[in-house]
Amino acid sequence: MKKTIRIEGMMCGHCSGRVKKALEAVEGVEAAEVSHETGMAEVTLSGDVSDGALTKAVTDAGYKVTGIE
Repeated sequence: MKKTIRIEGMMCGHCSGRVKKALEAVEGVEAAEVSHETGMAEVTLSGDVSDGALTKAVTDAGYKVTGIE
């Protein structure tokens, strides 16, 4: 299963790296591809992960989630 997350506040590759690390630390997340250029993250999940858990990981890293699909 995959989810796409729209994220505000990422300005550089370092920002993308922080968000990637935060998302991949969430239980049930297999991988995260994050782009500061598009402001998007595509997350591959191994199980059921709530939108709230993904949002918290991004918020705790210092960025704002504007939507999850």
